[in-house]
Amino acid sequence: MAATLLSARDLKVAYGGIQAVKGVSFDVREGELVCLIGANGAGKTTTLKAITGLQPVAAGEIRFLDRSIKGQGPWDLVNQGLVMVPEGRGVFARMTITENLQMGAYVRSDAAIDDDVERVFGIFPRLKERRSQLAGTLSGGEQQMLAMGRGLMARPKVLLMDEPSMGLSPIMVDKIFEVVGDIHARGTTILLVEQNASRALQLATRGYVMDSGEVTMSGESKALLSDPRVRAAYLGE
Repeated sequence: MAATLLSARDLKVAYGGIQAVKGVSFDVREGELVCLIGANGAGKTTTLKAITGLQPVAAGEIRFLDRSIKGQGPWDLVNQGLVMVPEGRGVFARMTITENLQMGAYVRSDAAIDDDVERVFGIFPRLKERRSQLAGTLSGGEQQMLAMGRGLMARPKVLLMDEPSMGLSPIMVDKIFEVVGDIHARGTTILLVEQNASRALQLATRGYVMDSGEVTMSGESKALLSDPRVRAAYLGE
């Protein structure tokens, strides 16, 4: 069995008196694409923020590369290879596409950064065509591609993606999921948070279902896709 790269045990996160995440546990093993699905407000994004140091953890344990990372800052985690593509893309609007990608490599000092920019352009030809364009002038789908490419520039050991298809046209949703699959096929381990449960489960190795801050189901993606409870609650059947 492949090594576990990222895990959470009994993770709890609160906003004031409101407990948003109530004892969540999961594992992401090397080479997997694991999805975390659930309705809006289920606690998926809060879980990612806790993992990446953007939200304090009330209780529980988070381990990355077999070391506790609870309480570490996002900058420390990026340096260790835990990288998030945030919900809403978060591109640097007044910087060019190329400059945004270079910002993704800010923790690096090696000589291969320019080579990796070209590698990202190989994955996203549309960005290469617009490499000198300001990021703020791109469409939503193009900004999502840029955010994903920027994440890859840090050479992540685990790439976290938060709602990459949100707010995009159906054609662009198809493209984004195609690219997520391509990135995984190239060897990147991925934890994908996504409201589009059907598309996420079709891509993923395994999945976890969250509801009201708890993991209510987990298993192989094919099994979850065929489970009548999942189909009724999240696939509109």
